[in-house]
Parts: sequence; C-alpha cells; structure tokens
Amino acid sequence: MKVVMARKLLSANQQVADKNRTRLGRVLTVNLISSPGAGKTAILERTIAVLKDEFRTGVIEGDIYTTRDAERIAVHGVEVVQINTTGVCHLDASMIAQALDEINTEALDIMFIENVGNLVCPAEFDLGEDYKVAVLSVAEGGDKPTKYPLVFQEAQVVLINKSDLLPYSDFDLEMVRQEILAINSKTKVFVVSAKTGEGLEAWYAWLRDAVKEKKGSSATG
Repeated sequence: MKVVMARKLLSANQQVADKNRTRLGRVLTVNLISSPGAGKTAILERTIAVLKDEFRTGVIEGDIYTTRDAERIAVHGVEVVQINTTGVCHLDASMIAQALDEINTEALDIMFIENVGNLVCPAEFDLGEDYKVAVLSVAEGGDKPTKYPLVFQEAQVVLINKSDLLPYSDFDLEMVRQEILAINSKTKVFVVSAKTGEGLEAWYAWLRDAVKEKKGSSATG
C-alpha cells in the first residue's frame, strides 16, 4: 500500500501555482471563496457591470457540475471559462493552468476566479492569484470566522454580503468584524449588498487601487 502525504500534494500544487502567477503576469488575479449561496456570482455581476469600461476582465468559474454561474457572467460580455470539478470540493492550480490555455491573458487587466462554494478546502490551495477574497453572507450567521478560521486568515479582503438583511437578523456585525480582524489584522472588511449595491463602491475602489499597484509592480519588476 502506498500513502501520499497531503504536504506533497500541496507542494506540487504550489509549483503549478507559481507558474500560473508568472503566466498571468500583470493581470490582477482575485480568488473568490465562500460557502454556497453567499453571493459570489451576484457580486461579480455587479462588479463587472460597473468596471467593464475601465478594465478588461476575464472570469474562471468553478463549480461541481453546472454551468449556470458561467452563463450568468457571460451575459455581461466578458470572457468566461467554466471548470466543472465533478465532485471535487475546490479548484487547484492545475485546473487553473488548463483554463488559462483557453484565455488570452495578455488582453486582460483583471482575472476573477470564482472558486467552488466551500469555506474549507479552497483556502488551502494557491491557484496563482494575487489575492484571496472571502465572501461571508449575513444569512449564514456570524459564527463562520471562528468555525472556519483558515479562509479568513488567508483572505486579504472579506466582503460581508447581504447587508440588506441586517435589520431582519441577529447577525452581530461589529462582533463578526472584530473576530475577522482578530484572525487577520491586515484584512480589509467591506460590508456590502449585491442586491442594493450598498458598500460596493469601497470594493470597486480597492480593485482600482489593486490594478494600479499590480501594473506598477510589473513595470518595475
């Protein structure tokens, strides 16, 4: 019997992720992670609609079986590649490498990777992104940061989505914010609503700054 250690698997993934990062070059790459139904796709739709005249955008959609999210995104006129993991609970770097074969990255400013809905496995796998962005919805309850700390530890940005539901829930926004910052004091936390657009301007501003910073670092690197 042969035993393959997880450390070796992650090491192999890291090597491919580093190649992806080099391949993506000056393209700002954002890995969106959340549990199912937190609103990643809805946030992406609004973001693309607002920024499409400023930045050339591509999207890699990860899902277990369907293409529904990719179909929603494609309506906005951006290049989309669907990855169906057929049961695997996360994307890995080799999947992204294959998807990049289908995209002209030289024609892009931003690449969004919408990971499979899961707060556990995706946090462990570097895909070659610049930033991991976690999406937490008010409807999920406020216990997720303490129950699933790794994703919040790894995320440079946290979007607390569905803020329009705050008046109708017992979600303690300030407590959740403090718990996230206790896990990672450098995380940017934005309270947003993909339904109403509340708070999303701060997210858009962050993306604009990140694109500018990426282009600047690529030019001097």
